[in-house]
Amino acid sequence: MKGLSKEQLVARALEEGFVKLGVCRPGAVPEAAGRLRAFLAERRHGQMGWMEERENWRGSAAALWPEARSVIMLAEAYTPESDPMAGLSQPERGVISCYAQGKDYHDLVKRRLKRLGRWLIDQAGGEIKVFVDTAPVMEKPLAQAAGLGWQGKHTNLLGRDLGSWVFLGAIFTTLELDPDLPEISHCGTCTACLDICPTRAFPAPYQLDARRCISYLTIEHKGPVDEELRGLMGNRIYGCDDCLAVCPWNKFAVAAADIGYQPKVGLPELAELAALDDAGFRARFAGSPIKRIGRDQFVRNVLYAIGNSGVPTLRSVAERLTDDPDPAVSDAARWAVARLG
Repeated sequence: MKGLSKEQLVARALEEGFVKLGVCRPGAVPEAAGRLRAFLAERRHGQMGWMEERENWRGSAAALWPEARSVIMLAEAYTPESDPMAGLSQPERGVISCYAQGKDYHDLVKRRLKRLGRWLIDQAGGEIKVFVDTAPVMEKPLAQAAGLGWQGKHTNLLGRDLGSWVFLGAIFTTLELDPDLPEISHCGTCTACLDICPTRAFPAPYQLDARRCISYLTIEHKGPVDEELRGLMGNRIYGCDDCLAVCPWNKFAVAAADIGYQPKVGLPELAELAALDDAGFRARFAGSPIKRIGRDQFVRNVLYAIGNSGVPTLRSVAERLTDDPDPAVSDAARWAVARLG
């Protein structure tokens, strides 16, 4: 890397607000394609058809951009300041995943990646492409190959000096950068993340069946959720943090640096959320990743939480939505009414 040392690159990344940087080759995870193929063959991706459509690119970073010679993986912390599971004991309120409590991380991380990428070009030349969870890139295996951390038994990335609460970003570059040593698993015999999952979404350690994952069910799954799973979702209305929150490595979690990740949503009342129309939903969650699932799917989730609440006064809230124009919403409302009957 002519005119630029690895230490300078790391220092610049830390200045931008990232908490760790690592480098790997685009072909550093040759086993990823086979694992992805097996995951898709077992239909564990559910309705996420885009995973199949771009399987070739997703399975190989080298195929995504053949000119790339190095992949720079970066971690950015969004560590919550309070217990993310505390809201589970307040059934009249909705629990929203910590990552969605503040501003949309796609915007915040990509802005930082672009600044770091421009600086890299100015210093060393070459070309770059930046990715934040919006392209067929397997960020977690690449991050492990770059030494940032390892994929735990819950399949998420964690690190001895990071904990679990990190976003990942990638800069693909035509520059030849010295790769870092890959990380290995340090989970040991711990199964805390597997044991706490409400829906038993992990068929085995290091494996996930998205079709049973509450994050998938509340965010990616369209239409009604299987009744077997609705009752297990509790009051989680957007995402789920249980498997992340119980990880012992979080005692080493790095504090979030960007004020944009500070919670703005909090623990909203289910009755208030159920009353949102489309305009109200868009206004309420402007600038939030929650906005992307739309009012109908969100209110469907809220009604499942109402049905699980055991709070009799919420029955009338659900009754008002039994004739909602959206079939999944009206179905969820009738289910909630029956549960509270």
